[in-house]
This record gives sequence, C-alpha cells and structure tokens, in this order.
Amino acid sequence: MDPKGWPRELLKRAIKLSTRGFQCGWHVTRYTMYRRLSAFMGDQTRFGRVLSISESNVLHGMFDAKRSQIVVANYPEYNVLSLPFADGSFDYVVCDQVLEHVEGSAQQAVDEQHRVLKPGGWLVLTTCLMNPIHGAPGDFWRFTPDGLKYLCRGFRHIEQAEGWGNPWVHLLDVAGVRGIPIPHARYHPLNKIATYNDPRWPVMTWVIAEK
Repeated sequence: MDPKGWPRELLKRAIKLSTRGFQCGWHVTRYTMYRRLSAFMGDQTRFGRVLSISESNVLHGMFDAKRSQIVVANYPEYNVLSLPFADGSFDYVVCDQVLEHVEGSAQQAVDEQHRVLKPGGWLVLTTCLMNPIHGAPGDFWRFTPDGLKYLCRGFRHIEQAEGWGNPWVHLLDVAGVRGIPIPHARYHPLNKIATYNDPRWPVMTWVIAEK
C-alpha cells in the first residue's frame, strides 16, 4: 500500500466500523431526500400505474406493489426525450438521478414526462447540483431547486422543489465513505451529517409536481 494512502484508509475503516451494530438506511446523499419523498408517498399508501424511468427502483418501490402497475423504461431501450407511450398513460412518473445524464434538452425530457401523465398525475423527479461528475454514460446538467421549478412550470401545482446538502458531504467523499449506509440513530455523527441541511450547499435536488 502506498504510505500516503494510509491515513485515508485508516479513516475509512474507522468510519465503517463505527456503523456496526446500528440499523442503517440509505447513504449520505440520499438519506434525507428519500425520507422526504417517502413521506410524500405515504408509506406505500399511494398506488396506480407508475412509469419508472431508467433504474428509478427506489422510488417505484415506495408505491403499494400489490395495487400498482410498474412500467420500467430503462435507457437505452427507452429514451426519456421520446417516450413510446400515449398521452395521459400514467398516474405517476418517477425519475431518480436521471435528468443530469440526458444528452439533449432537459426541458424536453420533463415535458415528455408531463405528457404521459394523466391529469392530476404526479411527477417525482430527483437530480443533483453540487455532485462530482459521473458518467452514465454521460453527465451533462446540474439543477437548483429553482431550476427544477422552472422546468416544471407547465404543471398545475408544485408540491416540493427542494435540495439537500452540506459541506461535510464532500469530506466524506474524500474519505471514500460517501456510499456507506447511514445509521438511523440520531446521535451518530454520520446521521447528523446526513440530516443537516445547508441551503447554500445542495448536493441533491428534487421536485414533486402535479399535472
């Protein structure tokens, strides 16, 4: 091992060890965001015909599975810029960490999701702002909450247009532990980082909009 990497590796191991024995949830950048979205979903009381865009599995998993029809539209078989569904086909569209990867107009992508929703249907869309570049296969866009509001200006109602983040997230990234599950115990330092929000430093952003 490179001696220069020892401090980072030791810190990484210590942080991971600190989570042993705790019940844990999502990793740091998703912890608060998914809790907010789960609260909207009503602990799986929402159901209907759901379009899940490109591996949005966590979001479509928040619906009542027994009473919902989940239609999965994964890239590259499906392109969010031109969805092969009729107008008003879905009660919900969920799109999780996809918009930044759209090679084309973000407005067109949102408009397509609006088009396939029924009147009164809901879009649940998450993306990122202060996040490292990550190709899947490309990384093209970043969005503030206000930017998401603007993209969804054709919707009848915006339920949430929010962001979450803080500078500590980037230190966890440097330490190589950004992806470890966060303990639910409120006194754990990782939980404090994962639930602290500084509006000046949004890492994740999301919008919930009604057609």
